[in-house]
Amino acid sequence: MITVSNLEVQYGKRVLFKDVNLKFTPGNCYGVIGANGAGKSTFLKVLSGEVTPMRGGVAFGPGERLSVLRQDHFEYDEYTVLDTVMMGHQPLWETMNEKNALYAKTDFSDEDGIRAGELEERFAEMDGWNAESDAASLLSGLGIAEALHGRRMRELNPKEKVRVLLAQALFGKPDNLLLDEPTNDLDVKTVMWLENYLSNYENTVLVVSHDRHFLDAVSTHIIDIDYNEINLFSGNYSFWYESSQLAARQQQNQNKKAEEKRKELEEFIRRFSANVAKSKQTTSRKKMLEKLNVEEIKPSMRKYPGIIFQPSREVGTKILAVDGLSKTAGGEKLFGNISFTVEKDDKIVFLSREPRAVTALLEILAERDAPDSGMIEWGITVNRAYLPLNNAICFESQLSIVDWLAQFSEDTSELFLRGYLGKMLFSGEEIYKPVNVLSGGEKMRCMIARMMIQNPNTLLLDSPTNHLDLEAIQAFNNSLMNFRGNVLMTSHDHQFISTVANRIIEITPNGMVDKYMNYDDYLTDEKVQANLERLYGL
Repeated sequence: MITVSNLEVQYGKRVLFKDVNLKFTPGNCYGVIGANGAGKSTFLKVLSGEVTPMRGGVAFGPGERLSVLRQDHFEYDEYTVLDTVMMGHQPLWETMNEKNALYAKTDFSDEDGIRAGELEERFAEMDGWNAESDAASLLSGLGIAEALHGRRMRELNPKEKVRVLLAQALFGKPDNLLLDEPTNDLDVKTVMWLENYLSNYENTVLVVSHDRHFLDAVSTHIIDIDYNEINLFSGNYSFWYESSQLAARQQQNQNKKAEEKRKELEEFIRRFSANVAKSKQTTSRKKMLEKLNVEEIKPSMRKYPGIIFQPSREVGTKILAVDGLSKTAGGEKLFGNISFTVEKDDKIVFLSREPRAVTALLEILAERDAPDSGMIEWGITVNRAYLPLNNAICFESQLSIVDWLAQFSEDTSELFLRGYLGKMLFSGEEIYKPVNVLSGGEKMRCMIARMMIQNPNTLLLDSPTNHLDLEAIQAFNNSLMNFRGNVLMTSHDHQFISTVANRIIEITPNGMVDKYMNYDDYLTDEKVQANLERLYGL
């Protein structure tokens, strides 16, 4: 249990949040959301003691243990993988080391024997005899092969280190668990494992994530950091989002009769009651629904960007033909024998177990790179816009935001450009900010404005949710669902894929799988997965 009392955090004149009084209880998972810079990570650091608040305090239940997902990937380079995981339970780790040091003494005394007995008792109480097997089980669940368990951390690649540090945080089932973006660099299967693990976790969890599907799968409550306040809501992210949108609609229509509002609310409750999927979430969600009334639902204060793509023309019958593509990088074959035709209304997600492969494919489709073999042919009616994975080269100048955008527009008047920048939440003097000092999220919003101004009928998108906050992700997602053109994209966002894509193409070194099917069905289809294992050569 974690109790937060009268908490206030301020940097200079900027107040992140104040007068925060909350209690986080066992058996619940709290998803922490808020715009970029709102203070999500800072809030977790205050809870962990890494940041000292200006006022107020944080208290834990008597004797409770706190575990945090570490962000320093070099901190444990001299330790083995297995030891790094077990160090997540510091009392156990210290007891084990002291016990082993005593037994290693050549002049083992009676006092040492008494102390060793005390340590053995404490070690057993903490289930120390199962520590190594428990650590190994966590590592295996997170995709770290047994052959790596005895290696030094410095021998692992960055993605493997992320998984080991996550296993470290989970090890020993801490009473209180703080996770900041735990799904970063995890593949789909590992994320699904983590969703299942946290959904059945019996202690207190707080998690910051931009992955809406993950938040929906694990959260019993949402912690919303918005305009210097931190508010607690029952339910997962989708429930919070839909209820805040309902409140916003009702607030905009003040003339609507109370009875009409009540009926709209009751319909909302019925719809969400039927969608309670996780057993852990069921009780808290239903209790909240039973007590819910119009006055309790409040609209979010945050702004959503206006992402709207308006094609200048419809695509013709010929959109894109791809035949026999292959690509090698650094002596490694990324993909081979890739052939497909894009049809009208296709919204395709490209998948691969090698992230470089899908980026290489999109670079070829955008005609920014050439394949080793094969050909691509675009139809003459296609007007495409490309969002690359790495956009750094686009922002190396000292141009202002408005002048940068003017490079891609026929109408270069400030009034016209302000319209697009305003949709992407750039306002006032902000549009004169030099592009070379923009944050990752600001650069992404500029790139989206650039795409919108092109009026494309075909979008090429490489990891479109990178660097975006939940509001921008939600707006982008909604826009693509309603887009009257073709989408060819790669993404790690489960909900983005599930709601946008109607076709899945997974590319491998030895061919491809091409399916018109739901993403969740694709992940669980035994025939599809067996075919993929064959193509990947596993």
